Amino acid sequence: MTVEVAVIPAAGRGTRMRPITRAVPKSLVPVVDRPAVQWVVEEAVRGGANEVYIIVDAESQELIERHFNSAEEDPLPGLEDVEVHTLIQPAPRGLGHAVGVAQEAVGGRPFYCLLVDNLSIPGEDVLADMAAARNGGSVVCVRDLPEEYLDRYGFVVPGHVHSEAVLEISGAIEKPGIKRAPSKLGLVGRYLFSADIFDAISGAAPSVGGEVQLTDAIDTVAGEGLCRAFITSFELLDVGIPTSYLEALTKLAMAHPEHGERNAQIIEDSLTQNR
Repeated sequence: MTVEVAVIPAAGRGTRMRPITRAVPKSLVPVVDRPAVQWVVEEAVRGGANEVYIIVDAESQELIERHFNSAEEDPLPGLEDVEVHTLIQPAPRGLGHAVGVAQEAVGGRPFYCLLVDNLSIPGEDVLADMAAARNGGSVVCVRDLPEEYLDRYGFVVPGHVHSEAVLEISGAIEKPGIKRAPSKLGLVGRYLFSADIFDAISGAAPSVGGEVQLTDAIDTVAGEGLCRAFITSFELLDVGIPTSYLEALTKLAMAHPEHGERNAQIIEDSLTQNR
């Protein structure tokens, strides 16, 4: 199946990346030669999307609009035929609430949802595989994660296994910790939702952190038998905290389609000189 719509929540304040996010919205923090959000838009387009909705706060809207939509004479390569829109989340009420902001724009269509904190290395995309795994409902991307992530990510309750990479899930728990973790299959910021997710978001009460959690909405649709998981072994690089940001910067620099080989040599030379 082809998924033509993508939603990218990007209204987070990026407190873990301060002080840079005092001056630059988290989604516009540069990663090699482009802002983080552009990497994610490009990934969505590689997955088949041609209509993208970025969920922003009022302060960052103008900057993001200018980046994507004011380049008519010099359009961003690969995005010339892509419609990029912004939608304002009026208050920081959680990731689930942010996705819900896109309900009217998306309508009844299936859509990708990509988190701007997590970037993929081009060539290691999962969206097309998730679309192939879909059976009418939603598909969430998961990865086997170590214990230190159990209080940082949402984790799924595994169900019937269809193949090595595809299984049903019967629930999901946000930041469960070791004692409550239903598995080590963590949600890693890539989703393919059916429109049913919007009803689940509307019915979700604030939970962890006093916010409307997307994981709680996933738990609802999974409990109704409407959600599968796609297991990936590919890395999703976290640019939301300083230490992993450096890792993402290094790996994406070396994977750059034009300058990767030269970037890799510069990094190797720098390491050699400082040993």
